[in-house]
Amino acid sequence: MCGISGLFGHAAEAPRVAAMVAAQHHRGPDDSGVYRDPLGRGALGHNRLAILDPSPAGHGPMPSHDGRYWMSFNGEIYNYLELRSELRDHPYRSGTDTEVALAAFARWGPACLDRFVGMFAMLVWDEQEGRLFAARDRFGVKPLVYAPLAGGGLALASEARALHAAGVPAVHDETAWATYLTTGLHDHGERTFWAGVHALQPGHWLSWQDGRVAVGAWYDLAERVGPELDERPDEAVAADCLGLLEEAVALRFRSDVPVGINLSGGLDSSLLFRLTDRIAGGRGITAYTFVTGDRRYDELPWVRAMTETIGQELVVCPLEPADVPRQAARVQRHQDGPFGGLPTLAYAQLFETARAGGCTVLLDGQGLDEQWAGYDYYADTGREGRIVQAAGARFVRPECLHPEFRRLGERFDAPAPFPDAMRNLQYRDIAHTKIPRSMRFNDRVSMHASVELREPFLDHRLFELALRQPEDRKVRNGERKWLLRELEALGIPSTVRHAPKRPLQTPQREWLRGPLADWAEETIEAGLATLARDWFDAGTVRREWAEYRAHGGDNSFFAWQWINVGLVAQAFAADGAGTLAAPALESRRVA
Repeated sequence: MCGISGLFGHAAEAPRVAAMVAAQHHRGPDDSGVYRDPLGRGALGHNRLAILDPSPAGHGPMPSHDGRYWMSFNGEIYNYLELRSELRDHPYRSGTDTEVALAAFARWGPACLDRFVGMFAMLVWDEQEGRLFAARDRFGVKPLVYAPLAGGGLALASEARALHAAGVPAVHDETAWATYLTTGLHDHGERTFWAGVHALQPGHWLSWQDGRVAVGAWYDLAERVGPELDERPDEAVAADCLGLLEEAVALRFRSDVPVGINLSGGLDSSLLFRLTDRIAGGRGITAYTFVTGDRRYDELPWVRAMTETIGQELVVCPLEPADVPRQAARVQRHQDGPFGGLPTLAYAQLFETARAGGCTVLLDGQGLDEQWAGYDYYADTGREGRIVQAAGARFVRPECLHPEFRRLGERFDAPAPFPDAMRNLQYRDIAHTKIPRSMRFNDRVSMHASVELREPFLDHRLFELALRQPEDRKVRNGERKWLLRELEALGIPSTVRHAPKRPLQTPQREWLRGPLADWAEETIEAGLATLARDWFDAGTVRREWAEYRAHGGDNSFFAWQWINVGLVAQAFAADGAGTLAAPALESRRVA
């Protein structure tokens, strides 16, 4: 897990790349490096978090054995040992997966991506041809953003803050903000919250040569799955699913540093817990869980019931109201946009605790709800078009925006590549809404603490299997994630397997109108006075906030949006803006 950066064209100067590397130090505090093309056409930067072969042999950017290719790599290729065996004639100099990925690219070119099981973002410079090739993993677990520059140049990095450090202007994209504030949507396409900064989409590649940029898709889940449904018996599918779950977790245990697990009390965490226990074979795996001290939300009793059955060490990470202002400011400076409220702050606290205790890798259970229809709205696919929260609920307050700003918000119509509503709803969540935004939140808070977060259930083979299944294997007799609940071989108690889904929650509603009310109001006012003075009708915002503070309600999303605007304004004022030539290049799109 690392930070990657690059500049190409006239801006490819080593000091600029060095500034990008410095801005991403948290992503890789163990080592760093800069490479510059001998002809000055491009430069790469790298920050290393050493997970596999922590020796100096893993230094990056890494050259191929013949010096033609240079790679800056972020993430993990979990099946690197199998690929290394297949490429056994390569003259390896390290035990890293980066060198295997580089050998695979040298052998197969971009076709190597289909052979990777993992999470990654990569930059590969071909010194012979003067060409950059970049790619991002299938579900966007690892980030990659880029900014076309005047004169045909290009800047890329793991985080927008690195682009700004190189001089790309830090200008807010008002269309992205208007869309977020009117619909709640974000991270559903290539638009970021920064003008001129694009997100390379999951499963996409990018190339640059002589000032020309091309972007295209190398993976699409719907295309790989196809329209046909899996007609095999339930038992055969369950056996395949269990086998893939075991392999996905086993691959993600490959590490030369300690591996821990992030637990909650639900079915997904129970599955992950049982699989890790089986694969670890008695090795001590530390579990981490966060609490807020509110029994209505904390899942500590369920977590303790799991860990105590085998004597697994459990570290409890509390989040208290007094922690929130400091943690919110720290988290915001690394998010590149708004984030998910108190749950994200609780995760940040958890990752910091793990790192302080010497745990550099954590496993998490994201992905099964999207695969097996775990959310409540999957039980009613007739409401497929609903994208933000519940129909009719006032989760956002567009009436608090100036009309001119409100009109900047964009409508998003999710693609519908499947012939049935259920799979189209799943595809929306996987490719455009829930997974993309969760990946940004989780990547930034884990890397802020210099911890590698691995998501075993985001293995593409699990998604492909699940999306080939008919609806009644996902929702049967009103029970969601039906097939997963039938995996009795894992020994999960029936009380957990058939318990209703408990959403991951914190007392955000109660804290924002209680112990955090003054802080929340001050932060909202900071946004209204600076960044958002041209966005909001301040009087309407204050009336709505006073109503919420006095009387509460079931929804605090709109209030957190306003707080988030204030946090961004404060972070923006602290960081300042860049000065590099403004984006001017129009990219050539390749299907």
